[in-house]
Amino acid sequence: MAQLGLALSGGGARGIAHLGVLAALDELQLPVGQLAGVSSGAIASVFYAAGFPPREILKLLLGTNLFRLTRPAFSRFGLLHLDAVAELIARQLGAKANFEDLALPLTLVATDLMAGESVYFNTGPLLPPLLASSAVPIVYRPVEYQGRQLVDGGLLNNLPIEPLLNQDGIRVVGVNCNPINPAAHIPNFRRLIERTLHLAINANTTSRKTQCHLLLEPPELRNYRPLGYKHGAVLFDIGYQYTLGQAAALQALL
Repeated sequence: MAQLGLALSGGGARGIAHLGVLAALDELQLPVGQLAGVSSGAIASVFYAAGFPPREILKLLLGTNLFRLTRPAFSRFGLLHLDAVAELIARQLGAKANFEDLALPLTLVATDLMAGESVYFNTGPLLPPLLASSAVPIVYRPVEYQGRQLVDGGLLNNLPIEPLLNQDGIRVVGVNCNPINPAAHIPNFRRLIERTLHLAINANTTSRKTQCHLLLEPPELRNYRPLGYKHGAVLFDIGYQYTLGQAAALQALL
């Protein structure tokens, strides 16, 4: 029987919708055989591949203020450290967790800042690639790993379908939680920067969307900012309800 291969995009707070998507897939009893994630999609995919139920992951995130877990770095590479975030993840998954410990095959993507290329990780220690995949440039200091300076994978690949393509029995489902809002209001410089980054990152998903067997892209997410973590429960429900509405299309893949 065919299985679903899920490519989970980045999108900041919008990535909470991934958990709703995963909860709906579980409820529909659709088999997930493989995962690939980037940025917020990397976090969702890691916890899901580790066996955490999606609603439990949501509860964990809603009970955590990630901004309080960061501390200033003031280096020439970024403003914040990810050290405390690493400690939080290590407490949940284990400090020495490896990709091989997960219940599902998983690939995470980060960006090599110096080489200007995407780097894919699916073996060995889990924590460094996870932190690297989520390290938004400028905001967070790059993660030094395997001789590379690594930052958010979404910078070059915000819909990582490559690890899922051309595999027997895998139906590639892209989950893009970062749709563009053409009616967005840009009242200040900060919103202008946010919009510019959003457009730039979204552009690298265009060709990848066409290679998916099915694309899940809840349109309601366009009404929420990437930093709107206070809307976590709503974002989860958007992903959940949208996926239930795609049940027939998903089942047809299998």
